[in-house]
Amino acid sequence: MKDEQTIMSSGVMLNAYPDSIGENLGDLIAMLKKPEFKDVFSLFYVLPTFFNSDLDRGFSIIDYNLNEALVSESDLKTLEALNIKLKFDIVLNHLSVASPQFKDLLQNGEQSKYKDFFINWNTFWDGNGEKNQEDVVVPNKDFLDKLFMRKAGLPILKVPFPDGTEQPYWNTFYQKIAVDEASNEKTFLGQMDVNAKSELVWQFYEETLAKLKQYGCKILRLDAFAYLHKEVGETNFFNKPGTWQYLERIKQIADKHNLVLLPEIHAEYGAKLHEEVAGEGYPIYDFFLPGLMIHTLETGSNKALIKWVNEVVSKGYKTVNMLGCHDGIPVLDLKGKEIDGKYNKGLLEDAEIEAVMDKVMERGGRVKNLYGPSGEKISYYQVNATFFSALGEDENKMLLARAIQMFMPGIPQVWYLDMFAGKNDYEAADNAGSGGHKEINRTTLTLQDVEEGLKTDVVRYQLEMIRLRNTSKAFLGEMHIKNTSENKIDITWENDGESVRLKADLETFEYEIDKN
Repeated sequence: MKDEQTIMSSGVMLNAYPDSIGENLGDLIAMLKKPEFKDVFSLFYVLPTFFNSDLDRGFSIIDYNLNEALVSESDLKTLEALNIKLKFDIVLNHLSVASPQFKDLLQNGEQSKYKDFFINWNTFWDGNGEKNQEDVVVPNKDFLDKLFMRKAGLPILKVPFPDGTEQPYWNTFYQKIAVDEASNEKTFLGQMDVNAKSELVWQFYEETLAKLKQYGCKILRLDAFAYLHKEVGETNFFNKPGTWQYLERIKQIADKHNLVLLPEIHAEYGAKLHEEVAGEGYPIYDFFLPGLMIHTLETGSNKALIKWVNEVVSKGYKTVNMLGCHDGIPVLDLKGKEIDGKYNKGLLEDAEIEAVMDKVMERGGRVKNLYGPSGEKISYYQVNATFFSALGEDENKMLLARAIQMFMPGIPQVWYLDMFAGKNDYEAADNAGSGGHKEINRTTLTLQDVEEGLKTDVVRYQLEMIRLRNTSKAFLGEMHIKNTSENKIDITWENDGESVRLKADLETFEYEIDKN
């Protein structure tokens, strides 16, 4: 598809919430209109508080209508006039308990049109486990041990029905339950997994993609798609072949609306899922770069980074890369994994990953873990910190990290807070309570903060590098990596008589960029 090739081969992408700058999307657009931001971005990944949502900072969708408190139709027209193409999320795996579909289920119970739109845990596991004292089916051990868990305990939320019963519904990700002490009334929020075996779910996807296209969507990030296909006896994370079948069905809908799909998947490098997804022709997220960048700058060694870049180039991966983002700095992704009795090495050794973790934690980061069926921690998942704080709040490291990112293959995605050298926000993380670790890297900047930032070298030099990447036709050509000593980086991009070259020292953090 010609449009896909054009979108996935050029430009730099801003990443922010609608209210990351100022109070709404209009304020962020006012920033983009400043002369300092001219030609800096061609793409904008707007996070899903763009829509109506109630939990997980936008990823618990109520509906895909515009969140009028933050976004207006005129904002979309202005972005179009600025020639900035938009990327949005569709949260494939779940919807909020406040969605029209789940509210109808709660109101009408067994008589609801949406009875099968979500997954009743007990119905799903009927005949494959035993009920416990809370009337919840606990799957047989062989099945339970296979489940890929994102939180401790069974992935359920018990919800009240009109007949007075409470039913457990599949809830892979976040939930929030509160009990009023005076009335003893329970309120709850939750991201409820949808049942992709229901045709009503696919009708909903059809309607949603059409709506996002109207908003100006060009790239569609498939959030949590690997959890969508569920089957008794499977891990219920990237089940095969079911996940591939669902992905192909989504692609058929996307093709009708000329949307580029970007599947979001976190898995160990050794699992080779990134290679499988790319092999099917999909762009992939380069979730490996953030951890590799920290490792590279902290050790002064280019080996792991260059190995990964050579794989991206030689295998023709179409990638979107990043340093920081709305989520965290991935570490699970760097690990090796045993597949069918064979151990596939990771991009870093376990000890090297631990060293990255320890360094970021030492500098104030927070950690997110994965859990087994009994609630035991089985793996680090990610560490939460601003990228600037992860680098020890060293401006020279931040600038070199940005320079290297701008010379990586793929679309560079830039988290707004990194651009302004944002520091860890401990107060926000603490105030957000359980699960609030991500707020450490989501500080809202005022327009005055922007003005002050634009006076600093660390901001101005980043904008210069981003503008170069966004405008130079050299980056549409070929990448050449010169063999150097382990503590140096020497990368050149060439196209149609134009070239740009980055030379960097990983020990002094000095770099130079030459244009010809």
